Amino acid sequence: MIDEQAHSTDPLVTADLPTSAFHVTGMDHVSIIGSNVEDTIAFYRDVLGMPLVLKQPNLDAPNITHLFFDPGDGRMLTFFVKEGRESNTGRLRTPIGGVHHIAFRFDPERLEEIRAGLEAHSHNYNEFDRGIFHSLYTTDHNGLVIELATDKYEIPDDRRGEVLALAQQKRLQAGAAFAKGDHLEAALEELGLPVERKSLPDAQTGTGGLD
Repeated sequence: MIDEQAHSTDPLVTADLPTSAFHVTGMDHVSIIGSNVEDTIAFYRDVLGMPLVLKQPNLDAPNITHLFFDPGDGRMLTFFVKEGRESNTGRLRTPIGGVHHIAFRFDPERLEEIRAGLEAHSHNYNEFDRGIFHSLYTTDHNGLVIELATDKYEIPDDRRGEVLALAQQKRLQAGAAFAKGDHLEAALEELGLPVERKSLPDAQTGTGGLD
């Protein structure tokens, strides 16, 4: 039996609000240092399908362009780019404080469309069963790892933290190393939420080779 919270020094995993200086109300945007306008738009708009909704000089450095993309959920993904800055064609090495990868959601019925779209734009990908979700991994034009993920079960956005925290408890009770679909299903049932498993193909459960 695995008990990761047996020691008082272990962090408490819960969806309850912590005692803290203040509480934020959500994610507004993430900003990334990018390469140039053309390559950034070619990947995030023309491959991933995010509308470019704002383009203006960086307020802190007018010689840098600030691009805003809409992933589709009201949050923004933005890039600081500069004309003449070459895209990185190699694999990024992530320093402490750096971005390891960015994950975007997709509708499971569009899985074949996503595979075909990545292949059509010459972006290789790996596909994995991640226990409670299903993911494809590729890289953008700068070598940043991009995950495209879909949950195995329908989870309401406003209950996501609550569902995952309870699935964590189910995982520990079962002595499992990782959260699995049955832990998520049990959490949904206990919370009185609909248990709607999505139709997804089998995939390997190995690692993606990410450092």
